[in-house]
Amino acid sequence: MTRDVFGPARGFDLAKLATVRPALQAFVDRGELAGAVTLTSQGGQVVQSEAVGWSDLETRTPMRSDTLFRIASMTKPITSAAALMLVEEGRIALDDPIARWIPELADPLVLRDAAGPLRDVTPARRPITVEDLLTHRAGIAYGFFSEGPLKAAYERALGDPAMTRLTVDEWLAALGGLPLAYQPGERFHYGHSTDVLGFLVGRVEGKPLRQVLRERIFAPLGMDDTDFWLPRDQRRRLASLYAYDETSGGLAKVEPEVYDEPPAYTPGGGGLISTAGDYHRFARMILGEGTLDGVRLLRPETVALMRTNRLTQAQREVPFAGMPLWRKSGFGLGLSVAEDVVDNPYACGAPGAMTWPGIFGTWWQADPANDLVMIYLVQHRVPVSAGSGATIAKGQGAAGRRALPVYQQAVYAALRDA
Repeated sequence: MTRDVFGPARGFDLAKLATVRPALQAFVDRGELAGAVTLTSQGGQVVQSEAVGWSDLETRTPMRSDTLFRIASMTKPITSAAALMLVEEGRIALDDPIARWIPELADPLVLRDAAGPLRDVTPARRPITVEDLLTHRAGIAYGFFSEGPLKAAYERALGDPAMTRLTVDEWLAALGGLPLAYQPGERFHYGHSTDVLGFLVGRVEGKPLRQVLRERIFAPLGMDDTDFWLPRDQRRRLASLYAYDETSGGLAKVEPEVYDEPPAYTPGGGGLISTAGDYHRFARMILGEGTLDGVRLLRPETVALMRTNRLTQAQREVPFAGMPLWRKSGFGLGLSVAEDVVDNPYACGAPGAMTWPGIFGTWWQADPANDLVMIYLVQHRVPVSAGSGATIAKGQGAAGRRALPVYQQAVYAALRDA
């Protein structure tokens, strides 16, 4: 297995590329971020890699290039790739009703009003399909992206989206007891769709999702540090999670519960822990149209589907997290794809760049036009207001998001042919 290659940044202005570190260090020095890890490659060659600040402020543990991060929704493209491998094999199809494998979601009921009473429902006009899950058009929500009684119902039934003591069967049964917020196919509504997709993959394979991803993606790509679970002897490598504390005006540690043993519930929408180097290999596989170092996971035509917008014009008019994201980007099968990079909150560089970020500030991008991969990892929880019109906080509470464009702009400013 060929590993990542470091070499001279021939396509870059080295002086400009060197501005990445001090620019990010300034956020650490001001107490806005604990630390960050970045990695940039062009043509498969790593041209920039920085570990800035602290993985733990209290113990003054430095960030390292192999520091582990909760990558949150950066899990979604990986789970989507696993599902599309099954599509290629003819074991599932995009238009298949998911009830064949997820009977808990057969014949769902749908709220007449997404913010209305839970009892005011109507039958779904059609079944939820595999494509609905891949494009977040299943009508399945997250609690914090819901409003009205449905928000509390999600919290009661499912608990924390990232961690639960329920089994997969128990969790799916609980989800199946809730109405959909919207009719299947009606609109992009961010939520547990990729979690359901991951459990569907597990049922098709007859194995837990964790095992499927390890066997079919992580092992072939050499992603040795990526998993849903972290053994106790590796926890020192995990970056601590922080959030802005308005009372103190500084960062306060957030300490999510950790599993003592591998969990039964492994959410394909947001449960993975990984490193910059590991995720770089997945991103390079996507950039390589399904191939990395001679290992093919997906066909080029499948990757082309991933990066082709599936949203209708009407669906693109609905804001995402308070931003008119779909006016600048499309959403394909598990990925967003930039069409216009000017003032685009999630993409930069050139049209065609692919990404999907994580709620703890983690971000990546594969830019085919410049043969460029960028990885940006922090652990800074960004508050999100509740409701279908949910918005991401700004100001000090969103320091991780504010530091991201600093990294993006520095890299593209250094790219000689940009």
